[in-house]
Amino acid sequence: MAPRRSGLGLEAKGFKLQFHKGYSPGCKASYPCLGFDDAHWEVEPYGRYTRLKFFIKPVSADCNLACTYCFYLPKADLYPKTRCHRMSDEVLRELIAQSTALSPDGVSFCWQGGEPTLAGLEFYEKVIEYERLFGLPGQRIENSLQTNGILIDERWARFLAQNGFLVGVSLDGPKEFHDYYRKGPSGEPSYERVMRGIRWLREFNVDFNILVLLNDRNVKYPHELYRFLVDNGFHYLQFIPCVERNPRTGKPAEYSITPEEYGRFLCAVFDEWIRDFPRVYVRTFDELLLAYVRGEEPSLCLFRRECGSYLVVEYNGDVYPCDFYVEPKWLLGNIMEQSLDELLASERFLEFKRRKVELAKKCKGCPWLWLCHGGCPRHWEMFGLDHNYFCRSYKTFFEYSHQRFLKLKRLVEGMTYR
Repeated sequence: MAPRRSGLGLEAKGFKLQFHKGYSPGCKASYPCLGFDDAHWEVEPYGRYTRLKFFIKPVSADCNLACTYCFYLPKADLYPKTRCHRMSDEVLRELIAQSTALSPDGVSFCWQGGEPTLAGLEFYEKVIEYERLFGLPGQRIENSLQTNGILIDERWARFLAQNGFLVGVSLDGPKEFHDYYRKGPSGEPSYERVMRGIRWLREFNVDFNILVLLNDRNVKYPHELYRFLVDNGFHYLQFIPCVERNPRTGKPAEYSITPEEYGRFLCAVFDEWIRDFPRVYVRTFDELLLAYVRGEEPSLCLFRRECGSYLVVEYNGDVYPCDFYVEPKWLLGNIMEQSLDELLASERFLEFKRRKVELAKKCKGCPWLWLCHGGCPRHWEMFGLDHNYFCRSYKTFFEYSHQRFLKLKRLVEGMTYR
């Protein structure tokens, strides 16, 4: 099954602007990546006739890797009563029953972690069973899986293909980059096992994309990193900037990237991408192009006017408004005790949505506000800044790419309407 693409009318010309299958589930680094979020679904005010989007943690933060930069691993401390976290059948059934009833137009489930394949293939067979049981006539239910790829084998690949899952695989580039931070619990490398999983996905024609975490190692080699991916046949890419706070110093952790490095990386990869356009999809660039073409705010959640475009559901049914804010302060409630309808209408959720609007007021007068809307609030709050940590990165890139985005806009409009 080919990836669903944008609504610009370019499918017949092979123009790949975006997946409409799901959001790359989220590699557990510095951004809740597809996982497949807003880049793939229309974002509307929540209500009975909208598409609801969920990031689901069926194993919480449990993982078979111990990546140095993982921001989600400490979330296990929220649930100390057990070392092995698994979503029960009761929670799974309640989640799917409530979400399908509340959102008759469609629902998207992004299964992530931790490492979501640790839940076992039987768990996802149950997912499909409940989606068929509770799904409504004409309702579009979409599933995506964000994985490190290690457990993907023939059985997994066959199941994912048969049930139309979109898969996001975390791969930080060539072996020397990937294995530097993405290691097993005993320090063993993971690159070869990830590539083996990818081979199984290809064998069964599973739709997948690659999520690259930009860290202090690979960010310095944008051309080499991009060419490695494209030359290996990976044409659906997402680059996520890594920045985490060192709790001892209060400064960026050693594996974080600087705003200057990220700005240079975006410009360099943009040069590569525009030569390969439209053969290669790079999520940030394609989503910004859609904003130019449609005159609307970008679909990426970090570039939207408001937060709150999806909900996070932990293994026990706890609900949070964002992957980055899985913390007691922002616990909205639990689906076993309250309805999703109540949680979406709660004052705490509405407060969360409003936060970004307030931050972006500090950017008034910036010519690029229409594109980034202040960026992700976490990148303001992490170091107590009066601006987004990556503000200089975005300004550098927007200034560098603007004229060529305008040319692409004219090209796309000509391809669409002639």
